[in-house]
Amino acid sequence: MKDSTRKIIDSLFCRYPELKRCEGDIIEVFQIMLHAFQSGKKILVCGNGGSASDSEHIVGELMKSFKIPRPLPMEDYSALQKKYPAEGTYLASNLQCGLKAIALNSNSTLLTAYSNDVDADMVFAQQVYAYGEPGDVLLGISTSGKAINVNNAIKIASAFGMAAIGLCKESGGEMLGLCDVCIRVPEEETYLVQELHLPVYHALCAAIENEYFS
Repeated sequence: MKDSTRKIIDSLFCRYPELKRCEGDIIEVFQIMLHAFQSGKKILVCGNGGSASDSEHIVGELMKSFKIPRPLPMEDYSALQKKYPAEGTYLASNLQCGLKAIALNSNSTLLTAYSNDVDADMVFAQQVYAYGEPGDVLLGISTSGKAINVNNAIKIASAFGMAAIGLCKESGGEMLGLCDVCIRVPEEETYLVQELHLPVYHALCAAIENEYFS
């Protein structure tokens, strides 16, 4: 881990001292996600309600610049200039390197069709099975740790060679026994759990970006 990345993690604990008890799990999740990206793999994220919003928020931070610039590699820049002499510079200058991430709760057509035609408890599991490949990572977010559709997705990820990581409340729920690593923030009430989830995933996204791009 770079010194500058370590500072990002330490800053999290300075601002939220109660999260210090999660340090080992946060660092392990950081390492799992970073290794996946370095290996050309992707992150799948899912959750319900507020955790669905968090899933999309995480993908937004990973797929574009979060804290530091992410210019295209020179070979990609040159390829666009060569293919489109008149507008290649514009295209290349307005693209950024992204970290492959998909929020599984974003496709309302698929979610409603699968819920209606098959089973709502399997809407995320179906996508993990279809999108996922060995070496990918599933991040399941559930404030209670008991969301059946999230936990079913975790089961499918684990069965097919993907790392399964969780973000939940302190007591963990069923999720705790299903994940490879579970970050359990030290709260139990839903809105308080959610208030601590945000700084955790912001720190993870910033640390991964810094390690990968800086």
